[in-house]
Amino acid sequence: MSILIKGGTVVTADLSYRADVYCAEGKIQAIGENLDVPAGCEVVDAGDLLVMPGGIDPHTHMQLPFMGTVASEDFFTGSSAGAAGGTTSIIDFVIPAPQQPIMDAYHQWMDWAKKSATDYSFHVAITWWDESVYKDMGTLVQEHGINSFKHFMAYKNAIMCEDETLVNSFSRCLELGAMPTVHAENGDLVFHLQKKILERGITGPEGHPLSRPTEVEGEAANRAIRIAQALNVPLYCVHVSCEESLQAITRARNEGQRVYGEVLAGHLEIDESVYQNEDWDYAAGHVMSPPFRSKKHQDALWKGLQSGNLQTTATDHCCFCADQKAMGKKDFSMIPNGTAGIEDRMSVLWDSGVASGKLTPNEFVGVTSTNAAKIFNIYPRKGSISVGADADIVLWDANGSRTISAKTHHQNIDFNIFEGRTVKGIAVHTLSQGKLVWTNGELRTVRGTGKNIKRPAYGSTFDAMQKHTAQNEPKAVVRNK
Repeated sequence: MSILIKGGTVVTADLSYRADVYCAEGKIQAIGENLDVPAGCEVVDAGDLLVMPGGIDPHTHMQLPFMGTVASEDFFTGSSAGAAGGTTSIIDFVIPAPQQPIMDAYHQWMDWAKKSATDYSFHVAITWWDESVYKDMGTLVQEHGINSFKHFMAYKNAIMCEDETLVNSFSRCLELGAMPTVHAENGDLVFHLQKKILERGITGPEGHPLSRPTEVEGEAANRAIRIAQALNVPLYCVHVSCEESLQAITRARNEGQRVYGEVLAGHLEIDESVYQNEDWDYAAGHVMSPPFRSKKHQDALWKGLQSGNLQTTATDHCCFCADQKAMGKKDFSMIPNGTAGIEDRMSVLWDSGVASGKLTPNEFVGVTSTNAAKIFNIYPRKGSISVGADADIVLWDANGSRTISAKTHHQNIDFNIFEGRTVKGIAVHTLSQGKLVWTNGELRTVRGTGKNIKRPAYGSTFDAMQKHTAQNEPKAVVRNK
């Protein structure tokens, strides 16, 4: 199998230039003009299209067991929907139940992921702590290519990490050269506010954002960042949704701390007014954590993305249909948290970012692909158009448009948070492992063809931090008796 992408404009995070791209055996083999390719090579005319690295969504939850139900999207349907939108790799989450052996959970998620149509990898959540967790973290890093661990600071009495667990796990991450990540919300405060709001008779979806105000997120983000600072370990903050969290990240980065921030397409584009809609199903369809915020926070998040204080974009793709959301009909705290977006992230970000002038095409590639590949140490295998890189490529029509709708999307959910929006910028062709999996509106994904991508430990961030630590190693004072 070989394929020649002919006549397009290659756009990477750094450069834009005209060139043909030849792919074979799942890799990019040559880039240039008048390439010598074998007879019978399939030719895709890129014409006026942009040739970009396939998108990497670093935050998805396929087939997630959560809040008494299971997400409606599995790894095949979810990865296929991603391909239709130009995303060719996901980093999903292994989330052990409290006291569940971590390796058991890992093997369960790996089994579920075998049906994926495009490449995948995992973060592993730390939901409890003892010596077996310490040991299993080492096994995951050294034998299974896991280089990041997730910590939920929310969901009290379920998967929430207390500060002691954060300290223990962050310290182990430092030993292993793995990136700790956090869902930053103060779970004790959320639990308290949920009870107070329900006592006031507010049971509908409008209670959800009231129970998770921005202060709840800002406090937790700052706490996690300060813990990471004290331990001299890098930190990645997932789904930053408000100005307070962004300020904590910006302050830390200005002080030289290695902190990274992720923002969701939904948090950039959808405001909190959705929870006031009189249609319960519509309002509940937007229930996710952290919730959608006011336009003030959206403006701040866009500036964070433009300034580089937020480096990646994701979706937190976690699908629950109307009958599942209805589990919380009488109590908003029982509505399964999650929304979809893997198919729409790149088009929405191009439309709002590049088409509006907030982002350049090169910056778009950075925040949708390259930066995630670098942070999680799979660059330039992923996130680049370069010889030897995986042939995960999207051919993008900057002037093409489509109208987003649950009636036409490929996501396995009956609701779309971007319903009715017409976006400018669409994937015309998507290649995964050098094969066309989406072409001119036709989905060609094949169940089980996705590969598990192992991510090496000790990315360049750790090398720099270890040198800094060695130079500032504390020394005991030698005193005379």
